[in-house]
Amino acid sequence: MPVCIRLKRTGAKNNPVFRIVVADNRSPRDGKFIEEIGTYWPTQKDVNYKVDITRADYWISKGAQPSDTVNSFLKKAKRAAAVAA
Repeated sequence: MPVCIRLKRTGAKNNPVFRIVVADNRSPRDGKFIEEIGTYWPTQKDVNYKVDITRADYWISKGAQPSDTVNSFLKKAKRAAAVAA
């Protein structure tokens, strides 16, 4: 069962909101998922995402592959956490 960390689209027409989810690679984009670990609001400015870094690291350690977009969010969140600490 290949597991991936990817975006799931929610929200209204012309007002997208995405959830960052851990899902089976074979399930559809908006289908069944294992765990929700964050959100992404593409219409907002500046910090438009929220992600649980500890849960993402846990799933990556178990073999989950993040998508390119989610990987960029994780890099930004880790960089911001390092600066804040």
